[in-house]
Amino acid sequence: MQTTNRTRVTEFILLGLTENPKLHVPLFMLFLLIYTFTLLGNIGIMTLVKLNHKLHTPMYILLCNLSLADIGYSSASTPHMLVNFLSKRKTISFLGCAIQVFFNITMGSSEVFLLTLMAYDRYVAICKPLLYSLIMSNTACIKLVIFIYLLAISNSLTHAIFAFKLPFCDSNVITHFFCDVPPILMISCADTTLNELLLVSVAGGLILLCLTVILISYAYIVAAILKIGSSDGRWKTFSTCSSHFVCMIIFLGPLVFMYAQPSSSHSMAQDRVSAVFFTVIIPMLNPLIYSLRNQEVKRALRRSMGMRCF
Repeated sequence: MQTTNRTRVTEFILLGLTENPKLHVPLFMLFLLIYTFTLLGNIGIMTLVKLNHKLHTPMYILLCNLSLADIGYSSASTPHMLVNFLSKRKTISFLGCAIQVFFNITMGSSEVFLLTLMAYDRYVAICKPLLYSLIMSNTACIKLVIFIYLLAISNSLTHAIFAFKLPFCDSNVITHFFCDVPPILMISCADTTLNELLLVSVAGGLILLCLTVILISYAYIVAAILKIGSSDGRWKTFSTCSSHFVCMIIFLGPLVFMYAQPSSSHSMAQDRVSAVFFTVIIPMLNPLIYSLRNQEVKRALRRSMGMRCF
């Protein structure tokens, strides 16, 4: 839909990851496999925590919600991307695009906030162990999770409303494999300065705040670990937060790269690669990291498998 008049856009065209038709079927098979593992891995983590009463603690309540956010984050864009690999008309309706933006930002924001809360949880567990049950009770944890989702929804509504109030005149072609705010701003025929400031200030500000909380938490954690006399004790203490630390690094890195800069400085090719990493790959990696590096999860898995075999 290309026109010089300000006609109402009813659909967008998503160019996808590549315009080479020879790569569409191999990429479809690859991402279908990744998406399947993402669903199985995260549903497996949630089921494992549900079935093992020893895991009914704040840390694993947060882990369950992280898995839920991973499923939502991946499902917001991957199924439509898979359909487009095999479709001739790679379109998405105006409303569908707005919904996709809303769920992408909601689930992405929730994941950032959950990783931040998990860092605080590890800080309280290691640095204030005697107060842990008082500060991070299950009830307090659930209330914080509800607040996180409400904050994430507010954040996504703000960006979605401001983005889709813009007019689209010359093009409805989005140079991406899903609807996101930066590529949508690039095809608007109106001044997007306010939207860019909103994106950098709100999204960038929230990411910066979360990074600050995480860095301060880990500074105290490292200081507490260094005070432990034995090397075995230091390693045992660090192992309780190593899984979270790895997940945090591989998720927040691409996210900062994507949103902590104005849309005018974005390279769509780089953004697509980065987006694939944190919307498709990371949701699959998180359950693997927690199942392979977390001793409590591995013990619970062995107990569950033993019960099933028996």
